[in-house]
Amino acid sequence: MNNNFAVIMAGGIGSRFWPMSKEEFPKQFLDVLGIGRTLIQMTYDRLLKVVPSDQIYVVTNENYKDLVIEQLGITANQVLTEPMRKNTAPCIAYAAHKIHSINQKANLIVAPADHLILKEDKFVTIINTAVKKAEEGNNIVTLGIKPSRPDTGYGYIQFVNDNDILMGEVRKVKQFTEKPNKELAEIFLKGGDYYWNSGIFIWKSQTIIDALGKFKPELNNLFCTTGNDYNTENEQNFVNKAFTNCEDISIDFAVLENSKHVHVVLANFGWSDLGTWGSLYTHLDKDVEGNAIIGDDVHLFDSENCIVNLPKNKLAVIQGLKDHIIVESDDVLMIVKKEDEQKIKGYLKEVKKSSPKFN
Repeated sequence: MNNNFAVIMAGGIGSRFWPMSKEEFPKQFLDVLGIGRTLIQMTYDRLLKVVPSDQIYVVTNENYKDLVIEQLGITANQVLTEPMRKNTAPCIAYAAHKIHSINQKANLIVAPADHLILKEDKFVTIINTAVKKAEEGNNIVTLGIKPSRPDTGYGYIQFVNDNDILMGEVRKVKQFTEKPNKELAEIFLKGGDYYWNSGIFIWKSQTIIDALGKFKPELNNLFCTTGNDYNTENEQNFVNKAFTNCEDISIDFAVLENSKHVHVVLANFGWSDLGTWGSLYTHLDKDVEGNAIIGDDVHLFDSENCIVNLPKNKLAVIQGLKDHIIVESDDVLMIVKKEDEQKIKGYLKEVKKSSPKFN
């Protein structure tokens, strides 16, 4: 484990989890499952099984630095702050160059802060398989999740399918497809050789630096220092300048869709990205009518398959709703059909234009 480093990406605002997830306190810092641990704490705990505690780094917006330190108890040096959100490629470029300056043999395990993984022992086995593959030459490795439905909110990985599919094995990637429409997603599901892209990546620091240098040289050069900027007092100024001038692009578009050295480990460790209320619903306990309820005094009548998340001191009587999301947080109440949850981000933009709470 000495060469294993982890990079937790924790800079997003989780707008599809509004109104619980807000810009000043996004979902990765919330206990959305009601179990006493926030999503970022669960991610950190999981990575401790494959990475020493002092080699886990968190990349986040500068506004969340204190929150990260408070929730994880890590040192300030392990929190890498972005002055602005520029998607995952700049985030990964910063972390890769920073860690490479510390250990040139580093293996990087890059993971979002807000995923749920239920089978952590299997996760450890899969990560060890991925690290081993990443150490062979210049391989880029991602983890693929067998799709259970034709979901249009995920990216899909097509892999070489030349024999029986075994969970935990490594396959060469043929192509990526980002968030297909419903018809295409249904074709992928039937085909059997498309898995969801988990957004968890494993590579050597040198491998991803070389790949960025090949496919996005301008971006890479902004984070490449010939001096001693990293791990000095000048680091933040150097990084702030790099983020100000760099492209806003995901690592998928910047590298993975261009490289010929991408492999996927076929994984089955109870994964969910918890990107929406609907994805959270599948992991909560439900009553006989299929309602998932977080709240101490919630009473449902003639209601089915709803997800309800209300404050503990809130008395609520709900009647006649089916397949709805009902959430209250900080005096904001939202009631939306589950089938329309992808529209929540758009609804929030419209609300911000007129509501006094945002003015």
